Amino acid sequence: MRTLILLLAAAALTACGAETATSAATVAAAKVKEVEQAQAVKAQVQAQLDAANAQAMERLKAAEQQ
Repeated sequence: MRTLILLLAAAALTACGAETATSAATVAAAKVKEVEQAQAVKAQVQAQLDAANAQAMERLKAAEQQ
């Protein structure tokens, strides 16, 4: 994903002026940050799901022992 963004930014640099290149680089940097934030949120959600599954398994084991 990061490579694609950089390639698009490079293409914009060769086809357009400095102003457009700066804008493209800014957009690319924002997209990279957006992807990183999405990955962090995904990791948090996965951790919450794992914790919920572990808790459910503990409850199931406790119910089976009774």
